[in-house]
Amino acid sequence: MKHAAIAPGRGVTVTVPATSANLGPGFDCMGLALGLTDTLTVRTVERDGVTVRVTGEGAEGLPSDESHLVAATILQRWRDLGVDPAGLELDATNRIPHGRGLGSSAAAIVSALAAADALLPAEVAERAGGRDGVFAAAAALEGHPDNVAPAVYGGLTLSYEEAARAGAEHGAMHTVPLDLHDDVVPVVAIPDVELSTKAARGLLPASVPHADACANAARAGLLVTALTHEPDLLHVGTEDYLHQQYRFAAMGGSAKLIRALRADGHAAVVSGAGPTVLILARGADRAGHVAQWIESESARLGLWRVEIPGVCTTGVMVEAH
Repeated sequence: MKHAAIAPGRGVTVTVPATSANLGPGFDCMGLALGLTDTLTVRTVERDGVTVRVTGEGAEGLPSDESHLVAATILQRWRDLGVDPAGLELDATNRIPHGRGLGSSAAAIVSALAAADALLPAEVAERAGGRDGVFAAAAALEGHPDNVAPAVYGGLTLSYEEAARAGAEHGAMHTVPLDLHDDVVPVVAIPDVELSTKAARGLLPASVPHADACANAARAGLLVTALTHEPDLLHVGTEDYLHQQYRFAAMGGSAKLIRALRADGHAAVVSGAGPTVLILARGADRAGHVAQWIESESARLGLWRVEIPGVCTTGVMVEAH
């Protein structure tokens, strides 16, 4: 039986947002899509092989062949769906900083899967599962859904994993969209240093005291209320007991900045695995104030790129051409 095949001469452009995971106590389950995006253009060609061109963040250190994460993910997606590949030309414009806790790897995986599915033959496309299929595949590749869910669906998301069935390593992952309150304005302070997710996770203990787990559960529930209905609760709702205190040792200026901001009443947390700092401000005026304060204190606390990126409500978007 002849396999379905990817047709040459087609192209898609994908935009995918940066994401901030955890949001304090929502460890490995909560995430927010930010208005900072990567753009990926994929073209299928007659000749074999893969060519990748990268501009922007991380361009100097990324491969230009099929070992590039985006290219490798596209090809693997086609293999998983039993489709013969075409040659590929990829152009990636990266605006999401790498190794900073803003979901750059999740964005790469989500954009690759969305592009791969958009280029599928019609008889296979339905089997891929649309946006939900992209989420399921991306969550499986990442190992947890906190970054990929907002990258796929946009906005504020709460994700969870079902109990694994017998013989399975992981259960199915699901996500629930939440309506972010209009007064919640994210601010990001991005330091000029990187911290790998693997290194950050290596700092976490295998277990935590029962009292800390209880306190974190209460704060996570409160965080949902703060983000959706009562922004005045953001400061107390972003208190974390599971991961931030253990990661601070590797974060230097980020840890100092978070402590200083929280002492002044701001809802400041580690973005993802760090070292970027996320501040969930109450309103545009307060967001502008805290951004100016960080910039004025940068000489003392470290060098920061400060942005008020807004929230991406659409998630990953694909345009065929």
